[in-house]
Amino acid sequence: MIRYALTCEKNHAFESWFQSAEAFDRLHAAGRVTCVTCGSASVEKALMAPAIRHADIPPPPPLAAPATEIEKALATLRRQVEENSEYVGLNFASEARAIHDGDSPRRSIYGEARADEARKLLEDGVPVAPLPFLPARKVN
Repeated sequence: MIRYALTCEKNHAFESWFQSAEAFDRLHAAGRVTCVTCGSASVEKALMAPAIRHADIPPPPPLAAPATEIEKALATLRRQVEENSEYVGLNFASEARAIHDGDSPRRSIYGEARADEARKLLEDGVPVAPLPFLPARKVN
């Protein structure tokens, strides 16, 4: 896994993890790396300092339980979505459209879509909504 600091054309800064540098390059070339703030696909890597761990420094503690009420609410929402919906990954837009058109069985789904794909679904009357978290990607 590799983490990149990214910026969009509107100077929104954010970070994202990728399976590899090659995976980032493929997704970026396909327009699938978008700004988390505005949805722009005009995203570039930002200058980053390398993360180097000194042998004498212990690793960071594991992630703690949610601390604030908002974090608790988001964790609850995420758990409910994951337990009661099917993750369809990058096929979200096509699967949501197929369900809406009756070509696929009705069920709750979640996944990932580019901003332009989501906008087109909404324009076509397909009921979709953004989630306030990124799905946990399953990698081999």
